[in-house]
Amino acid sequence: MGNCFGTPVTNHTPGTTKYINQEASKNDDHQNNGQNYNNTENRSGSKGADAVEAEIVGSTDDQNDKTNNEANNYSSGSTSASASASASASASSPPIPNGKVITPSLKLFTLAELKRATRDFRPDTVLGEGGFGRVFKGWVDEKTYAPSRVGVGIAVAVKKSNPDSSQGLKEWQAEVKFLGKFSHPNLVKLLGYCWEDNQFLLVYEYMQKGSLENHLFRKGAEPLSWSTRLKIAIGAARGLSFLHNSEKSVIYRDFKTSNILLDAAYNAKLSDFGLAKLGPVNGNSHVTTRIMGTYGYAAPEYVATGHLYLKSDVFGFGVVLLELLTGLRALDTNRPSGEHVLVDWARPSLTEKKKLTRIVDKGLGGEYPIKGAMQVADLILKCLESDPKSRPSMEVVLETLEKINTIKVNIKEKKPSNNKRHEDQHHRSPIRHRHGGNGSATTSAYRR
Repeated sequence: MGNCFGTPVTNHTPGTTKYINQEASKNDDHQNNGQNYNNTENRSGSKGADAVEAEIVGSTDDQNDKTNNEANNYSSGSTSASASASASASASSPPIPNGKVITPSLKLFTLAELKRATRDFRPDTVLGEGGFGRVFKGWVDEKTYAPSRVGVGIAVAVKKSNPDSSQGLKEWQAEVKFLGKFSHPNLVKLLGYCWEDNQFLLVYEYMQKGSLENHLFRKGAEPLSWSTRLKIAIGAARGLSFLHNSEKSVIYRDFKTSNILLDAAYNAKLSDFGLAKLGPVNGNSHVTTRIMGTYGYAAPEYVATGHLYLKSDVFGFGVVLLELLTGLRALDTNRPSGEHVLVDWARPSLTEKKKLTRIVDKGLGGEYPIKGAMQVADLILKCLESDPKSRPSMEVVLETLEKINTIKVNIKEKKPSNNKRHEDQHHRSPIRHRHGGNGSATTSAYRR
C-alpha cells in the first residue's frame, strides 16, 4: 500500500509491489485490457464484499482463485442504515480479542460524496501515492459516514485508483473481498468503497501514526524504543496469525514495513490486501500463482517456483523483524557492495552476541536487553529458513515474541545513549520505480 496517515509524505514514491517476472506482467496486462468492468449501481448504500464481486465482470490471476471464490459466499447488508449501525457498534464495542469473519456491510459511497469528503481530492490532502493511485485524507460523519467539514466527525483515508491500471482494479477487488469480511484489531478497517465513472475507490479508517516504514527509515524520524518495536511486531504477528488460522486460510503475500500501519498508541494493523490469496485447500501444501511481491521480502521458494505457502508470509515477517532490529531497509543499493540485501548481509551476525550488537539499530542507544535481542535474532533465523517447512508457524512466532516481551531492559546493560542512526538509513533506495518496474520500492501507507 504505502504511506497512510498521520505524517504527511514529503517524498512520494511509487508503488512497491510489482511483478518479479516482468514479462508475465506485460502478458497479464495485455490479457486484461479487454475486460469489461461496467458500473451497475451509483447510489449510496451498503453492500457485502461478495455482492461487489458478483457485480464485477473480471478475471482472477489463476485458476485457483476461480475455485476458491466459489467457496466464499457471504451474505451482505442491504441498506445504508445497516452500514451506519455497524459503524456505530464498532465505535462503542471493545476490540475483538481474536478477530472473526463477519457479515460484510460496507458503505457504498458515491463519487460526489467522496469529493466532498476530500475537498475535491485537493493536493494538500494527499497522504500517499503509488501504482494504484493516490490516497487522500477526508472527513465523514462518525455514524452515517456522510461527508463532513474538516475536523468534524472522523478522519478517513480514501484510496483513489488510477483508471489506467488494470492490476489496480484486481487489487481493489481483493481488498473488498478480504477486508470486507474480516474484523480484527490488527487489520485495518475498510469502511466502504465507490465504483463509479470508471473510478474505483476504497475508504479506510485513518491511522494517526502512519506506516512503520516512515518511523524506521524517514529522515529525522524519532527512533522507536525497544518496547515499541516489540509491540508493533506482536501486533503484526497477531494479524498475520489470524489470517493464517481463519476458516479459509489467507496468505497475505505482501508483508513489509510500508503495509504495517500504526494508530495513535502504536498498535499495528495490516493494510493493503491487494495481493492476498486464499490458502491451499483439499490437503494441498501450496497454491501456484503468478510471482508478485516486493524484492527483499518475497520468500525464495515463491520467487523460484511461484509456489505460495502460508509460511511464505513467515519469511516476509522475518525480514521485517530484521529491519526492526537493525533499523536498515531490506534492500538498499546505497549501502556498500555486499550489504545491499539485508538478509544476506546480516545473517552471519545473528548467531553471535558480539557480532549482533554491532548491527543492532544505533537509534536504540543501547537501551535494549541483550538476551531479548539474541532471542529475536534466533527467531529471525528460523523465519528465514530456506525450506518453508522448517519455518515456525505464525502462532509459534507470536508466542515467542510475547515471551521475549517479558524480558526487561537491565539498567546495567544500558550503554551511553547514541541516537545517531545508521548513515545509510537516511538514503532512499534508488530502485523504486513505477508499478511494474524492477527493484524494491516502498511508499507510505495505502499505497496502491
